[in-house]
Amino acid sequence: MRYKHFTSDERLEISILLKKGYSHREIAFALEKNHSSISREIKRNNVKGVYNPIKAHHKACVKRSNSKYAGMKVQLNPTIRNYIEARLKKHWTPEQIAGRWNKCHSEKHNIIISAPSIYKWLYSPYGQYLCHYLPSKHYRRKRRKGKKQKHENIKNRVFIDKRPEIINERKRIGDFEGDVIGSPKSDKQAMAGLVDRKSRFLLVIKKPRLKYAVDGFRELLNPYRNILHSLTLDNGLENARYEELAVDTYFCNPYSSWEKGAIENSFRRFRRFVPKKSSLKHFSNKNLQKFANIMNHTPRKCLNWQTPYEVLTEDQPKFNSSLLFTGCCT
Repeated sequence: MRYKHFTSDERLEISILLKKGYSHREIAFALEKNHSSISREIKRNNVKGVYNPIKAHHKACVKRSNSKYAGMKVQLNPTIRNYIEARLKKHWTPEQIAGRWNKCHSEKHNIIISAPSIYKWLYSPYGQYLCHYLPSKHYRRKRRKGKKQKHENIKNRVFIDKRPEIINERKRIGDFEGDVIGSPKSDKQAMAGLVDRKSRFLLVIKKPRLKYAVDGFRELLNPYRNILHSLTLDNGLENARYEELAVDTYFCNPYSSWEKGAIENSFRRFRRFVPKKSSLKHFSNKNLQKFANIMNHTPRKCLNWQTPYEVLTEDQPKFNSSLLFTGCCT
């Protein structure tokens, strides 16, 4: 049933049927509405317990009019408007923008903004020119047809349920999750990525073949050997040489890659810069690491609106920005 706002005539019918003693379900059947919609309408727009159709319609119109002010709150304040525009162009999300503003600027300007307010402004005629900077575009997932391929077992695996609790708690720097972004079969290139579970700090490097993923992990991890504690991977055959990394490694359960959610989430965000089915041959290592740099300097809600770089350097002060770009940049 598609939702539509109640009209003044429908509110008059509701009032008449209520006076005749009809139940909410019977009124809903008569008006071809959902019974919960009828209940909400009567509860929200009655006046002192009495449902008057004229007053109910006026009350609903006032609510709708006031709801549009959230977008105007941004439009009427040049400081906030310019702040939002500048951060959107840096690939921040409305939630990140609102969180950072409220953390660092709300007291000075005596105003608080929310992510829904920013979205309302963006979807209004005033902010539509910035909508193409929004990161999320939802697509329906297509089910793959055919039988699942059998994968060979990776030797000596230790599964994630045996991972120490300190790793699950995200209380220390140095527990990494790893994964690989593939490329169309035509060029076969792949990008290895690692993310620190506590700071969400992302490291990426491109390799000519998927089978060289472990070599990419090794190059990314080398600068962090002194604080490296563990690595979590999935069961892809590209990870079969994991023992060469000389680090405690844990594997997700089969077909449960969601168990390494930090890297999955990071790669989903990374797809803003390298969309699915894009050929990695069009991106150099320097390009990919530049995208990671943008993400590492973007505030995150899960980090109390700090950036991954701030959390990493706060915990490990000796690290600096030069460690961000690892591997070859040609």
